[in-house]
Amino acid sequence: MIDLTDKSQLLDYLKANNLWAKHGLGQNFLVNKEVLNSIVESADIDPDDLIIEVGPGLGTLTQELVAKAEKVIGIEKDEKLAGLLPGFIGNEKLDVVIGDILDVNIPELVKDQMYKVVANIPYYITSRIIRLFLELPSQPATIVMLVQKEVAERICAKPGEMSVLALSVQVYGKPEIIEIVKKESFFPAPAVDSAILRISYIEYQYPKIPEKDLFRTINIGFAAKRKTLVNNLQSDFHVEKIQAEAYIEEIGLKPSARAQELTLDNWAALTKVLNEHKKDL
Repeated sequence: MIDLTDKSQLLDYLKANNLWAKHGLGQNFLVNKEVLNSIVESADIDPDDLIIEVGPGLGTLTQELVAKAEKVIGIEKDEKLAGLLPGFIGNEKLDVVIGDILDVNIPELVKDQMYKVVANIPYYITSRIIRLFLELPSQPATIVMLVQKEVAERICAKPGEMSVLALSVQVYGKPEIIEIVKKESFFPAPAVDSAILRISYIEYQYPKIPEKDLFRTINIGFAAKRKTLVNNLQSDFHVEKIQAEAYIEEIGLKPSARAQELTLDNWAALTKVLNEHKKDL
C-alpha cells in the first residue's frame, strides 16, 4: 500500500495521476505519519463508528479511518480526487460524496445515526465548517480537525480574550488543542503552523434560552470591539446609559465590562435579563 505521508511516494503518486495542490481549495498534503496517527487517536474511533471526513483529498487520512471505523463518508469538492479515492482506498466501507461540504445535506447522509467528524480542512473555511456541524439538528458526537494554529487558539480562548468565534463553539462543546503541528508537516508547506483541535461533549449548553436570542446578545456585545458592553447595549437597544448599566449590574458585572471578558454563563444570564425586559426595550 502506498504511504502518502512519505514525500517521495507522494510526489510519485501526484505525478502518476497528473495532480498538484490547488491553492484555491486550500490543499496542503500531510506528510507526517506521527501527526496522522495523532489525529486518528484523538477521535477515539470504535469499530461501529460512522465517520464523516471533510475533504479527504488523496485519501491519506481516509486509509487510517476505514481501518478503524464501520463506515466512512468522504465529502470531496475536487471531482478528480473524488474519482481516485475508491480505487486508492479499495475498501467497501468508504462512501464518497462529491460536493461542497457547505451545500451537502448532512442529516440525510447520517440518517439519525451517531457520527464523528474527522478532517484536515482548508484554513479559509474552518470556522464555517465547524459552525455548520455544531448548529445541525443532528450534531456529531466529536469533531477532530487539523486547523490553523491561530484559529484553534481563538476557539479555545478563555475570558479576557473571548471572541464571537470562541463563544459560538464553546456554547456547543468543549474545544481543546491536542497538538501543535509544524508547517513542515505538509507539502507544499503552508505559511503558518497548524493544530489538532478536538471538540467533545457536543450539545447546546442552555436549552432554556433560544439560540437565536443568545447569539443576538453576543453579536450586539461585540458590535464595536473598542466600546464597553454598556455602550454597545445602548447603541443597539436605544436605551439610556443608566438603563444599560442596570442590565449589566443585574448579572453581577461592573458597568465597565467589555465583551471579551464575559464567560458563557455571563452571556446566558444577560440574554435572560434582556428577554425579561423586552417590553422596556
